Amino acid sequence: MHLLRRIPQVILGTALLFTGTSHLTTGRAEFQAQVPTLLKDYADFVVLASGVAELLLGAGLVLLWKFRVQVGALTALFFIALFWGNISQYINHVDAFGLNSDRSRFIRLLFQPLLVVWALASTGAWRFLKNYRSKN
Repeated sequence: MHLLRRIPQVILGTALLFTGTSHLTTGRAEFQAQVPTLLKDYADFVVLASGVAELLLGAGLVLLWKFRVQVGALTALFFIALFWGNISQYINHVDAFGLNSDRSRFIRLLFQPLLVVWALASTGAWRFLKNYRSKN
């Protein structure tokens, strides 16, 4: 049972490792298209920095089981921070990653909260935060 509970966390970590690698290599231009207008002058830096963050978070999710709650919370915060780029892509009608219509970009917005929930639920961070709130 212990291994089964870890599978969603490892899948998310593996996805972040893949995406982080893509930030640094083949998907760099696509990710730059998502950088909010306010940060366009620093788009390449933002993409590289977020790619490194994704690699670290992904590795943490896969390897640091002892710190899963902390890594899960950090991953959720990271997904919340990225939401700004997804909103910018929608508002500015930017085509990237096959999202070439307002409808497809809007649907993608609906999936970002699911990533936050996935990060919190698969690592036990959700349960930890719930217990912490009930004690205080």
